[in-house]
Amino acid sequence: MKKYKQKTRSGVAKRFKITSTGKVLRRTQNMRHLRSNKSKKAKRAYRIPIEVTGKWAKKIKRMLGLA
Repeated sequence: MKKYKQKTRSGVAKRFKITSTGKVLRRTQNMRHLRSNKSKKAKRAYRIPIEVTGKWAKKIKRMLGLA
């Protein structure tokens, strides 16, 4: 008898990336609008993905069906 499959939360799948080592990466905030008054250095720093740690990383993995 077949068991049920867990569905992936598509919104979470679009927003987060899982690395090959299992880390959860997200985009940074403050990059959507009002960029003219931000420094070039800050805007470059916003491009770099940030690692999600702790209980949130565990929740995100569960929503993606990986935990």
